[in-house]
Amino acid sequence: MSVVFDRPSALTDTLMHYCPGCTHGIVHRLVAEAIDELGILGRAIGIAPVGCSVFAYNYFNCDMIEAAHGRAPAVATGVKRARPDCIVFTYQGDGDLAAIGTAETVHSATRGENITIIFINNCIYGMTGGQMAPTTLPGQVTTTSPYGRSPKIQGNPIRMCEMLATLDGVAYAERVSIDTPANVRRAKKAILKAFRNQIEEKGFSIVEVLSTCPTNWGLSPVEALTWLRDNMIPYYPLGVYKDIDKKEGDMK
Repeated sequence: MSVVFDRPSALTDTLMHYCPGCTHGIVHRLVAEAIDELGILGRAIGIAPVGCSVFAYNYFNCDMIEAAHGRAPAVATGVKRARPDCIVFTYQGDGDLAAIGTAETVHSATRGENITIIFINNCIYGMTGGQMAPTTLPGQVTTTSPYGRSPKIQGNPIRMCEMLATLDGVAYAERVSIDTPANVRRAKKAILKAFRNQIEEKGFSIVEVLSTCPTNWGLSPVEALTWLRDNMIPYYPLGVYKDIDKKEGDMK
Protein backbone atom coordinates (compact mmCIF):
# COMPACT_ATOMS: atom_id res chain seq x y z
CA MET A 1 0.00 0.00 0.00
CA SER A 2 1.41 3.37 -1.00
CA VAL A 3 1.71 6.17 1.54
CA VAL A 4 -0.43 9.17 0.58
CA PHE A 5 -0.03 11.27 3.74
CA ASP A 6 2.86 11.36 6.17
CA ARG A 7 4.75 13.58 8.57
CA PRO A 8 7.21 15.87 6.71
CA SER A 9 10.87 15.07 7.23
CA ALA A 10 11.35 18.66 8.41
CA LEU A 11 9.11 17.99 11.44
CA THR A 12 10.24 15.90 14.39
CA ASP A 13 8.06 13.13 15.80
CA THR A 14 7.17 15.19 18.87
CA LEU A 15 3.83 16.10 20.44
CA MET A 16 3.28 19.86 20.26
CA HIS A 17 2.58 21.95 23.34
CA TYR A 18 0.13 24.34 21.69
CA CYS A 19 -3.38 24.78 23.08
CA PRO A 20 -6.26 22.81 21.52
CA GLY A 21 -7.44 24.59 18.39
CA CYS A 22 -4.31 26.72 18.08
CA THR A 23 -3.27 26.99 14.45
CA HIS A 24 0.47 27.13 15.05
CA GLY A 25 0.59 23.42 14.28
CA ILE A 26 -0.92 23.96 10.83
CA VAL A 27 1.65 26.62 9.99
CA HIS A 28 4.47 24.45 11.33
CA ARG A 29 3.44 21.72 8.93
CA LEU A 30 3.22 24.10 5.97
CA VAL A 31 6.72 25.42 6.67
CA ALA A 32 8.03 21.86 7.01
CA GLU A 33 6.34 20.75 3.79
CA ALA A 34 7.88 23.69 1.94
CA ILE A 35 11.34 22.83 3.28
CA ASP A 36 10.91 19.22 2.18
CA GLU A 37 9.58 20.05 -1.27
CA LEU A 38 12.38 22.52 -1.97
CA GLY A 39 15.02 20.05 -0.76
CA ILE A 40 16.62 22.52 1.63
CA LEU A 41 16.37 20.63 4.93
CA GLY A 42 20.13 20.11 5.17
CA ARG A 43 20.84 23.83 4.94
CA ALA A 44 17.78 25.33 6.66
CA ILE A 45 18.25 27.32 9.86
CA GLY A 46 15.26 28.55 11.84
CA ILE A 47 15.18 31.39 14.37
CA ALA A 48 12.53 31.30 17.10
CA PRO A 49 12.24 34.13 19.65
CA VAL A 50 10.19 34.45 22.83
CA GLY A 51 6.48 33.75 22.51
CA CYS A 52 4.28 30.75 21.79
CA SER A 53 6.88 29.66 19.21
CA VAL A 54 9.61 29.56 21.86
CA PHE A 55 9.77 25.75 21.68
CA ALA A 56 9.84 25.56 17.87
CA TYR A 57 13.28 23.98 18.09
CA ASN A 58 11.52 20.86 19.40
CA TYR A 59 9.40 20.55 16.28
CA PHE A 60 11.50 21.56 13.28
CA ASN A 61 14.02 18.94 12.25
CA CYS A 62 16.62 21.48 11.17
CA ASP A 63 19.17 23.64 12.95
CA MET A 64 17.36 26.10 15.21
CA ILE A 65 18.55 29.14 17.16
CA GLU A 66 16.73 30.76 20.08
CA ALA A 67 16.67 34.55 19.88
CA ALA A 68 15.91 37.16 22.52
CA HIS A 69 12.44 38.68 22.40
CA GLY A 70 11.98 40.56 19.12
CA ARG A 71 15.53 40.00 17.89
CA ALA A 72 14.94 37.14 15.44
CA PRO A 73 15.45 39.28 12.30
CA ALA A 74 18.74 40.60 13.71
CA VAL A 75 19.91 37.07 14.52
CA ALA A 76 18.75 35.86 11.10
CA THR A 77 20.70 38.69 9.47
CA GLY A 78 23.90 37.62 11.22
CA VAL A 79 23.41 33.96 10.37
CA LYS A 80 22.63 34.66 6.71
CA ARG A 81 25.60 36.97 6.28
CA ALA A 82 27.91 34.45 7.95
CA ARG A 83 26.44 31.51 6.04
CA PRO A 84 24.92 32.83 2.79
CA ASP A 85 24.65 29.25 1.55
CA CYS A 86 22.04 28.47 4.21
CA ILE A 87 18.30 29.14 4.02
CA VAL A 88 17.40 31.19 7.08
CA PHE A 89 13.86 31.76 8.36
CA THR A 90 12.28 33.31 11.44
CA TYR A 91 9.02 32.20 13.00
CA GLN A 92 7.49 35.08 15.01
CA GLY A 93 4.27 36.20 16.62
CA ASP A 94 2.70 39.65 16.48
CA GLY A 95 3.72 40.63 20.01
CA ASP A 96 7.29 39.77 19.10
CA LEU A 97 7.61 41.03 15.53
CA ALA A 98 5.36 44.09 15.68
CA ALA A 99 6.11 45.31 19.23
CA ILE A 100 9.48 44.74 20.86
CA GLY A 101 10.92 43.65 17.49
CA THR A 102 9.55 46.44 15.30
CA ALA A 103 12.94 48.05 14.72
CA GLU A 104 14.64 44.76 13.88
CA THR A 105 11.85 43.90 11.45
CA VAL A 106 11.76 47.27 9.70
CA HIS A 107 15.51 47.66 9.37
CA SER A 108 16.17 44.12 8.15
CA ALA A 109 13.43 44.71 5.60
CA THR A 110 14.69 48.07 4.40
CA ARG A 111 18.21 46.65 4.07
CA GLY A 112 16.78 43.91 1.88
CA GLU A 113 18.26 41.11 3.96
CA ASN A 114 17.88 37.85 2.05
CA ILE A 115 15.84 36.07 4.75
CA THR A 116 12.34 34.63 5.08
CA ILE A 117 9.98 35.69 7.87
CA ILE A 118 6.91 33.70 8.89
CA PHE A 119 4.74 36.10 10.90
CA ILE A 120 1.87 34.70 12.99
CA ASN A 121 -0.82 37.33 13.65
CA ASN A 122 -3.48 36.32 16.16
CA CYS A 123 -4.24 39.83 17.45
CA ILE A 124 -3.10 39.09 21.00
CA TYR A 125 -0.17 38.17 23.23
CA GLY A 126 -0.65 34.42 23.52
CA MET A 127 2.08 33.02 25.77
CA THR A 128 2.00 35.70 28.47
CA GLY A 129 -1.73 35.71 29.21
CA GLY A 130 -3.72 37.48 26.52
CA GLN A 131 -2.58 41.10 26.71
CA MET A 132 -3.25 43.65 23.97
CA ALA A 133 -0.82 43.37 21.05
CA PRO A 134 0.07 45.92 18.34
CA THR A 135 -2.34 44.01 16.08
CA THR A 136 -5.28 43.83 18.54
CA LEU A 137 -8.41 45.05 16.76
CA PRO A 138 -10.38 48.16 17.76
CA GLY A 139 -12.93 47.13 20.34
CA GLN A 140 -11.23 43.79 21.03
CA VAL A 141 -11.20 42.82 24.71
CA THR A 142 -7.89 41.65 26.20
CA THR A 143 -6.51 41.47 29.72
CA THR A 144 -4.95 44.92 29.26
CA SER A 145 -7.87 46.41 27.31
CA PRO A 146 -10.80 45.04 29.36
CA TYR A 147 -13.23 47.53 27.83
CA GLY A 148 -12.01 46.88 24.30
CA ARG A 149 -9.14 48.53 22.47
CA SER A 150 -9.83 52.23 21.98
CA PRO A 151 -7.91 53.93 19.16
CA LYS A 152 -8.16 57.20 21.13
CA ILE A 153 -6.47 55.65 24.16
CA GLN A 154 -4.36 52.73 22.95
CA GLY A 155 -3.86 53.81 19.35
CA ASN A 156 -4.59 51.94 16.15
CA PRO A 157 -3.43 48.45 15.16
CA ILE A 158 -0.40 48.08 12.90
CA ARG A 159 -0.88 46.55 9.45
CA MET A 160 2.60 45.11 8.99
CA CYS A 161 2.38 43.89 5.38
CA GLU A 162 1.05 47.22 4.18
CA MET A 163 3.80 49.09 6.03
CA LEU A 164 6.66 46.83 4.96
CA ALA A 165 5.49 46.84 1.34
CA THR A 166 6.49 50.51 1.13
CA LEU A 167 10.17 49.66 1.74
CA ASP A 168 12.48 49.25 -1.24
CA GLY A 169 14.33 46.30 0.28
CA VAL A 170 11.23 44.09 0.48
CA ALA A 171 10.93 41.56 -2.33
CA TYR A 172 7.72 39.91 -1.23
CA ALA A 173 4.98 40.56 1.33
CA GLU A 174 1.76 38.55 1.45
CA ARG A 175 -0.98 38.07 4.04
CA VAL A 176 -2.69 34.69 4.19
CA SER A 177 -4.99 32.80 6.54
CA ILE A 178 -5.50 29.22 7.66
CA ASP A 179 -9.24 29.30 8.43
CA THR A 180 -10.34 27.11 5.49
CA PRO A 181 -8.73 24.34 3.43
CA ALA A 182 -8.57 26.66 0.43
CA ASN A 183 -6.79 29.33 2.47
CA VAL A 184 -4.40 26.73 3.89
CA ARG A 185 -3.40 25.83 0.34
CA ARG A 186 -2.86 29.50 -0.48
CA ALA A 187 -0.78 29.91 2.66
CA LYS A 188 1.49 27.04 1.63
CA LYS A 189 1.92 28.56 -1.83
CA ALA A 190 2.98 31.85 -0.23
CA ILE A 191 5.47 30.13 2.09
CA LEU A 192 6.98 28.25 -0.85
CA LYS A 193 7.29 31.54 -2.73
CA ALA A 194 9.02 33.21 0.21
CA PHE A 195 11.59 30.42 0.46
CA ARG A 196 12.17 30.38 -3.31
CA ASN A 197 12.86 34.10 -3.20
CA GLN A 198 15.65 33.47 -0.73
CA ILE A 199 17.05 30.61 -2.77
CA GLU A 200 17.07 32.93 -5.80
CA GLU A 201 18.62 35.76 -3.70
CA LYS A 202 15.80 38.22 -4.30
CA GLY A 203 15.82 39.75 -0.83
CA PHE A 204 13.52 40.09 2.15
CA SER A 205 10.27 38.09 2.13
CA ILE A 206 7.51 38.01 4.74
CA VAL A 207 4.39 35.87 4.94
CA GLU A 208 1.86 37.11 7.48
CA VAL A 209 -0.50 34.34 8.60
CA LEU A 210 -3.80 35.26 10.26
CA SER A 211 -4.09 32.72 13.06
CA THR A 212 -6.33 31.90 16.02
CA CYS A 213 -5.84 31.92 19.79
CA PRO A 214 -8.93 30.15 21.20
CA THR A 215 -7.61 30.12 24.77
CA ASN A 216 -7.01 33.86 25.11
CA TRP A 217 -9.96 34.79 22.92
CA GLY A 218 -12.19 32.73 25.23
CA LEU A 219 -13.68 30.81 22.31
CA SER A 220 -13.92 27.22 21.15
CA PRO A 221 -11.66 26.23 18.21
CA VAL A 222 -14.59 26.36 15.78
CA GLU A 223 -15.79 29.71 17.15
CA ALA A 224 -12.25 31.07 16.86
CA LEU A 225 -12.11 30.27 13.15
CA THR A 226 -15.43 32.05 12.66
CA TRP A 227 -14.18 35.05 14.66
CA LEU A 228 -11.08 35.22 12.48
CA ARG A 229 -13.17 35.25 9.30
CA ASP A 230 -15.70 37.77 10.61
CA ASN A 231 -13.32 40.19 12.32
CA MET A 232 -9.68 39.76 11.33
CA ILE A 233 -9.92 39.32 7.57
CA PRO A 234 -12.03 42.49 7.06
CA TYR A 235 -9.45 44.52 9.00
CA TYR A 236 -6.41 42.65 7.63
CA PRO A 237 -7.33 41.89 4.01
CA LEU A 238 -5.65 38.86 2.48
CA GLY A 239 -3.46 39.25 -0.56
CA VAL A 240 -0.05 40.07 -2.00
CA TYR A 241 1.11 43.52 -0.94
CA LYS A 242 4.43 43.44 -2.74
CA ASP A 243 6.02 41.05 -5.21
CA ILE A 244 8.99 42.25 -7.25
CA ASP A 245 8.15 39.57 -9.82
CA LYS A 246 4.77 41.12 -10.61
CA LYS A 247 3.37 44.46 -11.64
CA GLU A 248 1.32 46.34 -9.03
CA GLY A 249 -1.97 45.77 -10.86
CA ASP A 250 -1.41 41.99 -10.94
CA MET A 251 -0.86 41.46 -7.23
CA LYS A 252 -4.37 41.19 -5.79
